[in-house]
Amino acid sequence: MSSRSKAWIWLGVFSALGVAIVLLYPDSYQQDGGHHYLFARNAWAHPRMFVGVWSRPLFTFIYSFPALLGYDAARLFTVLLCALTGYLTFKTAEDAGLERPAAVIPLLFLQPSFFLLSADTMTEPIFALVFIAALRLHLSGRIAAGMLVASTMILARPEGFFLGILWGLWVLFDPRAKTNFWSRLPSTLLLATGSGIWWLAALLITGDPLFITNNWPRDWGVTQATYGTGSAFTYIFRMPEIAGPILCLPLLIGLGTLVAKRKLGGAVSAFLTIFAVHSLLRTFGFFGAAGYPRYFVCVAPAIALITVDGWNEMGRVARSLSLIFARGLAVIVLVVSFAFTISYLDAMYYIRDARAVAEMYAWFQANARPVQRVVWSQAYMCILFDCDIAEKPPFGADKEFNLNILRRAPSGTLVFWDGDTGPSWYRMKADDIEAAGFTRLRSQSYRLDGLLLRHWWFRDWGARRQEMHLLYKP
Repeated sequence: MSSRSKAWIWLGVFSALGVAIVLLYPDSYQQDGGHHYLFARNAWAHPRMFVGVWSRPLFTFIYSFPALLGYDAARLFTVLLCALTGYLTFKTAEDAGLERPAAVIPLLFLQPSFFLLSADTMTEPIFALVFIAALRLHLSGRIAAGMLVASTMILARPEGFFLGILWGLWVLFDPRAKTNFWSRLPSTLLLATGSGIWWLAALLITGDPLFITNNWPRDWGVTQATYGTGSAFTYIFRMPEIAGPILCLPLLIGLGTLVAKRKLGGAVSAFLTIFAVHSLLRTFGFFGAAGYPRYFVCVAPAIALITVDGWNEMGRVARSLSLIFARGLAVIVLVVSFAFTISYLDAMYYIRDARAVAEMYAWFQANARPVQRVVWSQAYMCILFDCDIAEKPPFGADKEFNLNILRRAPSGTLVFWDGDTGPSWYRMKADDIEAAGFTRLRSQSYRLDGLLLRHWWFRDWGARRQEMHLLYKP
């Protein structure tokens, strides 16, 4: 069977799994996913969202089309984008002359964090697609086109700034170049194209030449450790969540062999840059870095390319012992890695809240009241009610400020609140909202288990205990 046929089979398998994720897990594993979807869905009514810092211009614009068809359509669109990312990663491996280039596809999707987001509405997957598209252009010698595509990474995530600097160094010190360093220097300005488009679009839409600065989230201060600080070894300890518990070994071997062979330097340096940058940000808490493994989904194609090289090195050793042993070992590693990956997804604690939210929503539909406005603590609540995220009250960490907003809310306001996100983010419990002039329609406690009976390797948090509340101002 040809490599291309194998690649298409792998893409079919993981695309089918992506569809299954959409059906079995109806919401994002973090609140960010639902918010990004809501920005994209409502951006046509509120164009400022197209150029917002948190709403991410590239994501919001691209997803604004499938989002019109609903949340599931937007998540299925991510499945499509991830399949395209897998295909481009396969073509990059093939062009680089790597053995078993089709193996790069399972080694991409079996990265637990990539698989977790492969049917989500987070910003990392679209960043990964732009990254591998630009890298392939660069490696094929289409330097200018590669820089233009790479310049749009900043429109998807902040990592685009750091990889943009790295990209400039690649261009300036490219051994294939026929001109000298100083002649190439002006061409690197192409890497600012995406930022320029963002600034111009923001100016045209808002009329504010400093909109991007003024729109910067308050908790993203340079030295504002919103989520605390962590060890300099945070991402070493979390590498099983990034590459996979077993696949960490071929990743490490691939790093060593590729550096020694001076091959695929773009993939290696991109991975190491993100590793170094995020380790630094987490250590000092810069820009509110939270230490999430999902940040590495941005360079998941690079990780897969590095891992497949290590996979091939290990395969050569195994085949020297026995061909049957080598094939059996490969099957075992892939099957066990798949089990770990599925376990990682199912072990996500907050992803289960969607079942409770949906049950409360169904109850309200059967016991409806006239609603003028919905106030919510979780994005999925807003998604089910198809409300406008622009109408979300400007809640913060000041409880009294938040309660004053609710006291002034008009009749017909429905508050859909939970027992975790609402109190931790906005310092308000259902009792506080009731005391602010709302009538409690229903409160329900839930025990939310994962779909799997047990979880492997990664921490099993046990059952999720949650409460949901519906309160109404008559």
